[in-house]
Amino acid sequence: MLDPKKLLDDLLGSKVPGDSSTIRDRAGQATQLAKDNPLATGALVAVLLGTGAGRRVTGSALKIGGLAAVAGLAYKAYQNYQNGGKPAEGSGEGHAADQVLLPAPSETSFDPAAAPQGESEFALALVRAMIAAARADGHIDDEERARVADRLRLAGLDEDAEAFLVSELEQPVDLDSIVAAAKTDAQKVEIYTASRLAIEPETRAERGYLDMLAGRLKLPDSLVDHIEATVSEVKV
Repeated sequence: MLDPKKLLDDLLGSKVPGDSSTIRDRAGQATQLAKDNPLATGALVAVLLGTGAGRRVTGSALKIGGLAAVAGLAYKAYQNYQNGGKPAEGSGEGHAADQVLLPAPSETSFDPAAAPQGESEFALALVRAMIAAARADGHIDDEERARVADRLRLAGLDEDAEAFLVSELEQPVDLDSIVAAAKTDAQKVEIYTASRLAIEPETRAERGYLDMLAGRLKLPDSLVDHIEATVSEVKV
């Protein structure tokens, strides 16, 4: 049975239970394969296997779990935005790995336990948002999809997670359903945060997708700037 919360942990590089390595560490075996057979969207490789464009999430973001990390980052960005400062003012000092990320307070709508649809269902929405963002840079054909499946097996994901990800790649990106998955204003911020964690917007297609997502979620430009700055803190 698919565990959306664990899958989100895996995509963000969190520790695998009972193993001292991470999905992204083990995925290093696939780096050369990715170079030899590049995808039309290199960011997808980064999201699923941690090789390249998506960059690595580090520090305390990995210690509290993927769902809590997304919520904590979204909450931090929103608080900085609400306080009226410039995005850089909330970024703190030091290396990304030294940044301390706290979970969103339990009394706020950013707390995963407060998700109207339930934590697991919202975790699944965040995973789908990440995959959609990773696909923004190009189309994946059958041959490329098969290569991704090979890399997933190398990464060590369980069969249910692998089957889910392969299935997602077979479906067209449905921006309507991604936007509709946000049941609260806080979840709108979290969906954008997860999408931004998935990629580094280095192409027009990637930047355009994030801009379109922000627009569909009706996020103010200044809030988006705060999310961008906050996410950058935990990526190296």
